[in-house]
Amino acid sequence: MQHFEFEYPFAFLLLLLIICIYKCPLSVKTMLFPHLQLFVKKTEFFNKEKLLSSIILALLVTALASPISYDSKSSQQRKGRDLVFALDTSGSMDESGYAAEAMQKAKFDILRSLMKQFVRQRFDDNVGVVVFGSYAFSPVPITYDMHSLKYMLDFLEVGMAGSSTAIGDGLARSLEMLEKSKAKNRVIILITDGYQNSGTTKIKDAIALAKKLHVKIYTIGLGKKRDYDAKLLQRIAKDTQATAFNAQNASSLAAVYKELNSLEPSSIRSQNYLNKQMLFSYPLAFAILLLLYLLAKRRG
Repeated sequence: MQHFEFEYPFAFLLLLLIICIYKCPLSVKTMLFPHLQLFVKKTEFFNKEKLLSSIILALLVTALASPISYDSKSSQQRKGRDLVFALDTSGSMDESGYAAEAMQKAKFDILRSLMKQFVRQRFDDNVGVVVFGSYAFSPVPITYDMHSLKYMLDFLEVGMAGSSTAIGDGLARSLEMLEKSKAKNRVIILITDGYQNSGTTKIKDAIALAKKLHVKIYTIGLGKKRDYDAKLLQRIAKDTQATAFNAQNASSLAAVYKELNSLEPSSIRSQNYLNKQMLFSYPLAFAILLLLYLLAKRRG
């Protein structure tokens, strides 16, 4: 959706100078003419000249206020949150049969597809991604650019962080990303289908840091509850005042995303426009044309 605004709206205070065009004429000597009818046309042009001068001044002030158009803006006060996805990319995420309508499709491919649909609706959120297997790292830093995020998701694949499951390390890397965040609400969405069997970070230490930073950790277990550590995920969510979800199949995972979509947004600030177009040249060009016309009229 295209938006329009002025970068320097206070420049419009200069429009008060239009008053001077009408109320502050240049001082002239008093002269008496016996035949005033000879100056009717000149007086008429003088009124037009004031009008043209006012229009020229208004156009110049408009150009000075710097009108712009943009697709979306992040320098305004935005409502949203800083959100990090902690994704399990261990070997078990390559299993098929998670979606009834696409039995041959890998579980991770379905997860990635549903994530793209989810982030498409995150107009006001900053989103990042952490992947974990035998270790954890962040392939996508926290960003408000959802187009780039969806593009980067296509490069994620099973096994890129090892074949084991280091849930604690995944949480630790996610918390590192959120530690410098200034957002009021900070959220981690932990998605896994296994048990903690690798890594150097203890779950209790990750939970303690999350509580210190006031970060909520929503957990999503993929598959039946016996397939993953359901008790652990419930404890992580409960201790951080969040919710634990179970997504046995693709349709239930889509329902979980829908519920997560209703989280209360918070206030975030950024300092960039997207697809910003400067429009000051249009009123400036029109003002120059009118000025040239006025000068030509005076010479005539």
